[in-house]
Amino acid sequence: MHIHIAEDLNDLSRKYAYWLIEHIRYTLQKKSSLPAEKQIYTWALSGGSTPQHLFQLLSKSPFKDQIPWEKLHIFWGDERLVPFHDSRNNGKMAYDLLLQHVPVISSQVHYIPTEMKPEEAAQAYEKILHRYFDEQGFSFDLVMLGMGTNGHTLSLFPHTEVIHEKEKWVKAVFVDELSMYRITLTPVIVNRASCATFLVSGKDKADMLKKVLQGPYQPDAYPAQIIRLSNNELHWFVDRDAASELTLSE
Repeated sequence: MHIHIAEDLNDLSRKYAYWLIEHIRYTLQKKSSLPAEKQIYTWALSGGSTPQHLFQLLSKSPFKDQIPWEKLHIFWGDERLVPFHDSRNNGKMAYDLLLQHVPVISSQVHYIPTEMKPEEAAQAYEKILHRYFDEQGFSFDLVMLGMGTNGHTLSLFPHTEVIHEKEKWVKAVFVDELSMYRITLTPVIVNRASCATFLVSGKDKADMLKKVLQGPYQPDAYPAQIIRLSNNELHWFVDRDAASELTLSE
Protein backbone atom coordinates (compact mmCIF):
# COMPACT_ATOMS: atom_id res chain seq x y z
CA MET A 1 0.00 0.00 0.00
CA HIS A 2 1.20 3.50 -0.89
CA ILE A 3 0.02 6.75 0.73
CA HIS A 4 0.35 10.05 -1.15
CA ILE A 5 -0.40 13.20 0.86
CA ALA A 6 -1.37 16.51 -0.72
CA GLU A 7 -1.88 19.94 0.82
CA ASP A 8 -5.53 20.39 -0.17
CA LEU A 9 -8.11 19.25 -2.72
CA ASN A 10 -6.55 21.30 -5.54
CA ASP A 11 -3.10 19.87 -4.86
CA LEU A 12 -4.60 16.40 -4.46
CA SER A 13 -6.27 16.58 -7.85
CA ARG A 14 -3.12 17.81 -9.58
CA LYS A 15 -0.95 15.14 -7.94
CA TYR A 16 -3.41 12.47 -9.00
CA ALA A 17 -3.62 13.82 -12.56
CA TYR A 18 0.18 13.70 -13.00
CA TRP A 19 0.28 10.21 -11.47
CA LEU A 20 -2.54 9.01 -13.74
CA ILE A 21 -0.84 10.25 -16.91
CA GLU A 22 2.33 8.41 -15.98
CA HIS A 23 0.40 5.24 -15.07
CA ILE A 24 -1.39 5.25 -18.42
CA ARG A 25 1.90 5.75 -20.26
CA TYR A 26 3.64 2.99 -18.28
CA THR A 27 0.75 0.54 -18.72
CA LEU A 28 0.47 1.06 -22.47
CA GLN A 29 4.21 0.74 -22.85
CA LYS A 30 4.02 -2.69 -21.19
CA LYS A 31 1.30 -3.68 -23.66
CA SER A 32 3.17 -2.44 -26.73
CA SER A 33 4.09 -5.97 -27.83
CA LEU A 34 0.45 -7.13 -27.77
CA PRO A 35 -1.92 -7.06 -30.77
CA ALA A 36 -3.26 -3.57 -31.45
CA GLU A 37 -6.74 -4.39 -30.15
CA LYS A 38 -5.25 -5.30 -26.77
CA GLN A 39 -3.22 -2.11 -26.44
CA ILE A 40 -5.92 -0.44 -24.37
CA TYR A 41 -6.20 1.06 -20.90
CA THR A 42 -9.23 0.01 -18.86
CA TRP A 43 -10.24 2.52 -16.20
CA ALA A 44 -13.16 2.28 -13.77
CA LEU A 45 -14.27 5.71 -12.54
CA SER A 46 -15.82 6.59 -9.21
CA GLY A 47 -18.64 8.92 -8.33
CA GLY A 48 -18.89 11.23 -5.35
CA SER A 49 -17.76 14.81 -4.89
CA THR A 50 -13.98 14.38 -4.55
CA PRO A 51 -13.28 13.33 -8.18
CA GLN A 52 -15.20 16.28 -9.63
CA HIS A 53 -12.25 18.69 -9.44
CA LEU A 54 -9.98 16.00 -10.93
CA PHE A 55 -12.35 15.44 -13.87
CA GLN A 56 -12.41 19.17 -14.56
CA LEU A 57 -8.60 19.28 -14.54
CA LEU A 58 -8.34 16.33 -16.93
CA SER A 59 -10.81 17.95 -19.32
CA LYS A 60 -8.47 20.86 -20.03
CA SER A 61 -4.90 21.48 -21.15
CA PRO A 62 -2.23 20.57 -20.26
CA PHE A 63 -3.58 17.30 -18.80
CA LYS A 64 -6.11 16.63 -21.54
CA ASP A 65 -3.36 16.74 -24.19
CA GLN A 66 -1.17 14.14 -22.47
CA ILE A 67 -3.69 11.30 -22.42
CA PRO A 68 -4.19 8.95 -25.42
CA TRP A 69 -7.98 9.00 -25.16
CA GLU A 70 -8.43 6.75 -28.18
CA LYS A 71 -6.89 3.88 -26.19
CA LEU A 72 -9.02 4.32 -23.08
CA HIS A 73 -11.99 2.16 -22.20
CA ILE A 74 -14.05 3.76 -19.44
CA PHE A 75 -16.10 1.84 -16.88
CA TRP A 76 -17.71 2.65 -13.53
CA GLY A 77 -17.27 1.16 -10.08
CA ASP A 78 -20.85 1.70 -9.07
CA GLU A 79 -23.98 3.55 -10.06
CA ARG A 80 -27.23 4.71 -8.53
CA LEU A 81 -30.23 3.17 -10.26
CA VAL A 82 -31.52 6.51 -11.55
CA PRO A 83 -31.90 7.71 -15.16
CA PHE A 84 -28.83 9.05 -16.93
CA HIS A 85 -30.16 12.61 -16.91
CA ASP A 86 -30.59 12.51 -13.12
CA SER A 87 -28.01 14.67 -11.32
CA ARG A 88 -27.25 11.75 -8.97
CA ASN A 89 -26.07 9.53 -11.84
CA ASN A 90 -22.28 8.94 -11.70
CA GLY A 91 -22.04 8.46 -15.44
CA LYS A 92 -23.80 11.76 -16.07
CA MET A 93 -21.42 13.56 -13.70
CA ALA A 94 -18.36 12.17 -15.48
CA TYR A 95 -19.87 12.99 -18.87
CA ASP A 96 -20.66 16.58 -17.93
CA LEU A 97 -17.29 17.33 -16.32
CA LEU A 98 -14.92 15.20 -18.41
CA LEU A 99 -16.04 12.85 -21.13
CA GLN A 100 -17.87 15.31 -23.38
CA HIS A 101 -14.76 17.52 -23.39
CA VAL A 102 -12.17 14.95 -24.49
CA PRO A 103 -11.78 12.83 -27.66
CA VAL A 104 -12.66 9.51 -26.03
CA ILE A 105 -14.43 7.11 -28.41
CA SER A 106 -18.09 6.85 -27.38
CA SER A 107 -18.24 3.09 -28.03
CA GLN A 108 -15.41 2.70 -25.50
CA VAL A 109 -17.41 4.34 -22.70
CA HIS A 110 -19.31 1.62 -20.86
CA TYR A 111 -22.05 3.13 -18.72
CA ILE A 112 -23.84 0.98 -16.19
CA PRO A 113 -27.37 0.51 -17.61
CA THR A 114 -29.89 2.11 -15.27
CA GLU A 115 -32.98 1.75 -17.42
CA MET A 116 -33.33 -1.92 -16.41
CA LYS A 117 -34.53 -3.64 -13.26
CA PRO A 118 -31.77 -3.95 -10.63
CA GLU A 119 -30.81 -7.59 -11.16
CA GLU A 120 -31.01 -7.27 -14.95
CA ALA A 121 -28.75 -4.21 -14.87
CA ALA A 122 -26.15 -6.04 -12.77
CA GLN A 123 -26.20 -9.05 -15.10
CA ALA A 124 -25.93 -6.84 -18.20
CA TYR A 125 -22.92 -4.98 -16.83
CA GLU A 126 -21.17 -8.16 -15.76
CA LYS A 127 -21.67 -9.47 -19.30
CA ILE A 128 -19.88 -6.37 -20.63
CA LEU A 129 -16.97 -6.94 -18.24
CA HIS A 130 -16.58 -10.54 -19.39
CA ARG A 131 -15.87 -9.25 -22.89
CA TYR A 132 -12.73 -7.60 -21.54
CA PHE A 133 -11.55 -9.69 -18.63
CA ASP A 134 -10.87 -13.40 -18.25
CA GLU A 135 -11.58 -15.47 -15.17
CA GLN A 136 -7.87 -15.47 -14.32
CA GLY A 137 -5.25 -12.76 -14.33
CA PHE A 138 -5.71 -9.04 -13.87
CA SER A 139 -8.95 -7.21 -14.53
CA PHE A 140 -8.94 -3.40 -14.83
CA ASP A 141 -5.73 -1.46 -15.37
CA LEU A 142 -7.05 1.02 -12.82
CA VAL A 143 -10.01 1.21 -10.46
CA MET A 144 -10.61 4.63 -8.94
CA LEU A 145 -12.30 4.51 -5.55
CA GLY A 146 -13.62 6.89 -2.94
CA MET A 147 -14.48 6.42 0.71
CA GLY A 148 -17.49 7.71 2.63
CA THR A 149 -17.49 8.97 6.18
CA ASN A 150 -19.00 5.60 7.15
CA GLY A 151 -16.15 3.67 5.54
CA HIS A 152 -18.06 2.52 2.48
CA THR A 153 -16.47 2.30 -0.95
CA LEU A 154 -18.20 1.53 -4.24
CA SER A 155 -21.69 0.52 -3.03
CA LEU A 156 -20.24 -1.71 -0.32
CA PHE A 157 -21.94 -0.33 2.77
CA PRO A 158 -21.24 -1.42 6.36
CA HIS A 159 -22.73 -4.75 7.43
CA THR A 160 -24.07 -5.75 3.99
CA GLU A 161 -23.69 -9.16 2.39
CA VAL A 162 -22.08 -7.87 -0.81
CA ILE A 163 -18.87 -7.11 1.09
CA HIS A 164 -18.17 -10.85 1.18
CA GLU A 165 -19.40 -11.78 -2.31
CA LYS A 166 -17.22 -14.61 -3.68
CA GLU A 167 -18.50 -15.23 -7.21
CA LYS A 168 -20.35 -12.41 -8.95
CA TRP A 169 -18.43 -9.47 -10.38
CA VAL A 170 -21.42 -7.09 -10.28
CA LYS A 171 -24.31 -6.96 -7.82
CA ALA A 172 -27.50 -5.00 -7.35
CA VAL A 173 -27.83 -3.84 -3.75
CA PHE A 174 -30.59 -1.98 -1.96
CA VAL A 175 -29.13 0.62 0.39
CA ASP A 176 -31.56 1.05 3.26
CA GLU A 177 -30.13 4.34 4.50
CA LEU A 178 -30.57 5.85 1.04
CA SER A 179 -33.78 3.96 0.14
CA MET A 180 -32.51 3.14 -3.33
CA TYR A 181 -30.93 0.44 -5.45
CA ARG A 182 -27.35 0.72 -6.62
CA ILE A 183 -25.28 -1.40 -9.00
CA THR A 184 -21.76 -2.12 -7.81
CA LEU A 185 -18.61 -3.95 -8.71
CA THR A 186 -17.71 -6.49 -6.05
CA PRO A 187 -14.36 -7.23 -4.40
CA VAL A 188 -14.15 -10.33 -6.61
CA ILE A 189 -13.27 -8.27 -9.68
CA VAL A 190 -11.84 -5.14 -8.04
CA ASN A 191 -9.19 -7.05 -6.08
CA ARG A 192 -7.94 -8.49 -9.38
CA ALA A 193 -7.20 -5.06 -10.80
CA SER A 194 -3.64 -4.21 -11.77
CA CYS A 195 -3.96 -1.05 -9.70
CA ALA A 196 -6.53 0.67 -7.50
CA THR A 197 -6.54 4.13 -6.00
CA PHE A 198 -8.53 5.81 -3.26
CA LEU A 199 -9.05 9.56 -3.52
CA VAL A 200 -10.02 11.00 -0.12
CA SER A 201 -10.26 14.59 1.06
CA GLY A 202 -11.69 16.53 3.97
CA LYS A 203 -11.49 16.68 7.75
CA ASP A 204 -14.75 14.74 8.02
CA LYS A 205 -12.96 11.68 6.63
CA ALA A 206 -10.00 11.81 9.07
CA ASP A 207 -11.38 9.57 11.80
CA MET A 208 -12.58 6.91 9.36
CA LEU A 209 -9.35 7.00 7.36
CA LYS A 210 -7.44 6.30 10.58
CA LYS A 211 -9.69 3.32 11.33
CA VAL A 212 -9.49 1.93 7.79
CA LEU A 213 -5.73 2.25 7.37
CA GLN A 214 -4.42 1.80 10.89
CA GLY A 215 -7.19 0.12 12.84
CA PRO A 216 -8.00 -3.60 13.16
CA TYR A 217 -9.25 -5.42 10.08
CA GLN A 218 -13.05 -5.22 10.35
CA PRO A 219 -14.40 -5.02 6.80
CA ASP A 220 -18.01 -5.44 7.91
CA ALA A 221 -17.67 -2.21 9.88
CA TYR A 222 -15.22 -0.54 7.47
CA PRO A 223 -15.89 -1.91 3.94
CA ALA A 224 -13.01 0.01 2.34
CA GLN A 225 -10.70 -2.48 4.08
CA ILE A 226 -11.97 -5.30 1.84
CA ILE A 227 -10.08 -3.78 -1.11
CA ARG A 228 -6.80 -5.67 -0.95
CA LEU A 229 -5.08 -6.16 -4.29
CA SER A 230 -2.98 -9.32 -4.56
CA ASN A 231 -0.06 -7.41 -6.12
CA ASN A 232 -0.17 -4.62 -3.48
CA GLU A 233 -0.66 -1.87 -6.08
CA LEU A 234 -3.10 0.01 -3.88
CA HIS A 235 -2.59 3.77 -3.61
CA TRP A 236 -4.27 6.19 -1.22
CA PHE A 237 -4.27 9.82 -2.38
CA VAL A 238 -5.34 11.95 0.58
CA ASP A 239 -5.14 15.62 1.55
CA ARG A 240 -3.73 16.82 4.86
CA ASP A 241 -7.16 17.28 6.41
CA ALA A 242 -8.10 13.67 5.71
CA ALA A 243 -4.66 12.46 6.86
CA SER A 244 -4.62 14.56 10.04
CA GLU A 245 -5.23 11.64 12.40
CA LEU A 246 -2.88 9.14 10.75
CA THR A 247 0.32 8.07 12.47
CA LEU A 248 2.95 8.52 9.77
CA SER A 249 6.61 7.53 9.96
CA GLU A 250 9.12 10.20 9.06
